Amino acid sequence: MGTVAAATAVLGSNGAAAQAQEDAEVEIERFPTTAERSRKRVAQVYRRQVRKARGTWSSFITVADLDGNTKSAVDEDADKVVEAYSVNKIAVAVAVMDKVDRGLIKLTDQVDVTEAIVIQDTDGIFALDGAYPSKVTVGHALANLLTVSDNTAVRLCGLVVPALELNQILRDKGFVHTQVVPVANPNRFFLGTTTAREMHTLLAKLVDGQLLSAASTAYLLNILRATASFTDGVRLNLTTNERLRVATKAGWFEDGRNEAGIMFSEDNRAILIYSMFASGAFAGDKAQNDQDFSTTHPAVAARAELGRSMFDAVIKITTTKPKHRAKVYRFFNGG
Repeated sequence: MGTVAAATAVLGSNGAAAQAQEDAEVEIERFPTTAERSRKRVAQVYRRQVRKARGTWSSFITVADLDGNTKSAVDEDADKVVEAYSVNKIAVAVAVMDKVDRGLIKLTDQVDVTEAIVIQDTDGIFALDGAYPSKVTVGHALANLLTVSDNTAVRLCGLVVPALELNQILRDKGFVHTQVVPVANPNRFFLGTTTAREMHTLLAKLVDGQLLSAASTAYLLNILRATASFTDGVRLNLTTNERLRVATKAGWFEDGRNEAGIMFSEDNRAILIYSMFASGAFAGDKAQNDQDFSTTHPAVAARAELGRSMFDAVIKITTTKPKHRAKVYRFFNGG
């Protein structure tokens, strides 16, 4: 197919015509050497995986040119307002760090972990320690928010950035759809909505230094790139060191399966940014899918396959965007 636009135009199609077009297209090489070929490869694999997984997808994926300009490989219903679920924890973290940058709070400030604030789910760690009350720092809450996606950590962040203030911070930065949902308690909220394009823009502005200070940007990216961060989706089929080149955050609830993040080139520049939100009727048994949040779910499996392909598609190219070095993974055995 001659252009990226043509390659992505069939994403909303169905039936025999779309299948015939897919079968007829020329296979794009696994390791392209130009950004344009990389975009075509990403579009091709995305189309195949979405067809296999089914469901309804809203996605925006870009690959940067050498000069730093980005162009879309996938643009599918990217402006549709969707439930973000835990992907919006990135937005929560940005709001917290915005207040850190303005000197209103510090990462070393402590918040109270009371029995009443702990969500007794099977996600995260705060519900597991069984020792309340206790205190943790804002930094500790953020680390758990973005790695193991602890839902109690959302409430802890709400203690320092109430819902209405959080939404205003995001609106002031241009994110009118990336908003949490306030509840009666001003310090609590549901994680709310976004669009694939807005979440992509948030990540792009983060790595371009347009959202936070350099120190706060590095702080968040270090957490999102950590080996403790989400690995069941885009990072599943990558090696340990390859995972350190991917900053990612997933989110799921009911039939929603979402993930957004950044892939860095070999010289640590943001080369590919992805934002994928999927819901609806996926391949297989719906009742079983709604209770399955692992890679056995069709949408999560699709992201895992796509993650390997996206990484390979940009491994031979780079850009002139700012560098963001990852910490070197060090092996320890206690002591």
